[in-house]
Amino acid sequence: MTVATTKLSSKGQVVIPESIRKSLHLKEGDQFVVVGQGDSVIFKAITPPSLSHLDGLLATARKQAREAGLRPSDVKAVIARVRRGK
Repeated sequence: MTVATTKLSSKGQVVIPESIRKSLHLKEGDQFVVVGQGDSVIFKAITPPSLSHLDGLLATARKQAREAGLRPSDVKAVIARVRRGK
């Protein structure tokens, strides 16, 4: 575990110390979820899923839909009904 200190700027900005950035392989443009509770602030890096992971999820969903007997027209009908608010 790497430990460092930092300060809050007058604009509400926090610099993540270089040692932390390097150890976590953070780079410019990375995004975070920020959680505050009590006297703690937690930054959690958001890692987008890879396209191959999404392809795998989609293949699994399609297989389960086929096994359940769903057709593409069934999905379209449900989406249309939800969008109408019914």
